[in-house]
Amino acid sequence: MRVSLAGRCSKTVKNSDPDRFVACLTVDGSASIRAAVVSRRHHMMRPAPALAGGGRTLANILSATEWMLPSAATQVHTISVIPSHSSSPPANAFSNLTTAPKSSGGQGKEQGIPRFDVVRDDLLHPLANGNKARKLDALLPLLRRRGATDLITCGGCQSAHAAAVAVHCAEWGIRSHLLLRGEQLDVSTGYNLISLMFGNVTYAARSVYAHRDEMLYEHARKVADASGTVLWADDIVRDDLAMDEEILCENDSRRVVIVKEGAGTVQALLGVMRLVEHLSNLPSFQKDEEVHIVVDAGTGTTAVGLALGAVCLGLRWRVTAVMLADTLERYQEQEKSLISDFKGLCHEGCRDMIGADGLVHWVDRSSPRKFGKVLSGEIASCRHIAQQTGILLDPVYTLAAWEQAVDLCRGDDRGAKVVMIHTGGTLGLFGLAQRYPQHFAAANEQILSRPTTRVCE
Repeated sequence: MRVSLAGRCSKTVKNSDPDRFVACLTVDGSASIRAAVVSRRHHMMRPAPALAGGGRTLANILSATEWMLPSAATQVHTISVIPSHSSSPPANAFSNLTTAPKSSGGQGKEQGIPRFDVVRDDLLHPLANGNKARKLDALLPLLRRRGATDLITCGGCQSAHAAAVAVHCAEWGIRSHLLLRGEQLDVSTGYNLISLMFGNVTYAARSVYAHRDEMLYEHARKVADASGTVLWADDIVRDDLAMDEEILCENDSRRVVIVKEGAGTVQALLGVMRLVEHLSNLPSFQKDEEVHIVVDAGTGTTAVGLALGAVCLGLRWRVTAVMLADTLERYQEQEKSLISDFKGLCHEGCRDMIGADGLVHWVDRSSPRKFGKVLSGEIASCRHIAQQTGILLDPVYTLAAWEQAVDLCRGDDRGAKVVMIHTGGTLGLFGLAQRYPQHFAAANEQILSRPTTRVCE
């Protein structure tokens, strides 16, 4: 018999009989025995990822994991940085050496010109890409395998995380419920529009949103109703380390799973580590090459996953994360917590490799500011980069990582390969255009009058 307290609100007691009843403490607190017989064919035992392959190396874990994305593959573009001789901004010109035609004159291809690589995870999916998709890569299949019918999460009004959950849940046959901070927009656009189209959106007042866990749990209770169960994804992930099982009950009760803002769990780390393994096997990444990875940090989960993957695979990679949403102390606490959870998954040798010290080099943004604030000239910088390289950045997240990568490849330590992870988020520009319309005027500030002759519209 196994007793698990899943999510502080649902208790499940199971016996060892293959055709067994499931006893549940329902969300309204009343004990009930659901006549949900889980048959042998509906309860399929699988080797837990932690134990698959005869050992718990990272390679074993990744090979035994079910993934959301069909492949870990991603594009990698090389960008040259050409210093401008002008005294006015922009300070640099850029060239995409991967996509630019050879007939362009080879600007930026000369020996000694600073350059860095960009991992184009913004191209993973047309709507829900970047690190948001990576963090769901191992998590969503696990939750579906554990019987999730509904998934609840939260985020800002233009949350890329919430939109990614909505899109990928729809693809995987799970109902998503999104609690978005603030009020409904007069005109929905960007990630807010994607969330509305793919998920079930409820807007939460800022005073309510300040108490996220309580807000998520109360909403989950309403979705589950009296006959359903509510679980927290974090508890399912911890449970899965001991026993991986597929649950498919033969009744219509709901199994509602809560995923916290940003999906910062050990299962989310695995999707990022899968990316590290893929990159390390590319011909452009030499096994013993010194690599400097740069990424923007919201929750910090992606940065920790990159660093852990590099250490467990024995790579000479250093991860620098640009802090955007919290203090150094909070990021270090998050790193310590995630590393501790991951150590419970891997074998002793891997735990020794990880050690006790921090793995991520946390740095401030070159122009620190309150999270979400856009400084003058930054949207123009994103436009400048897009026009010269074909890579779209947003000023809140990815521009910070781009600036750090430029500084590193132009710095004194130019022996290492500099690689920026593009974490997606470009649909956030639609929301920024509503907030800062003055920054999105035509670059030449000219407005064409409507032609007097009718043209094709």
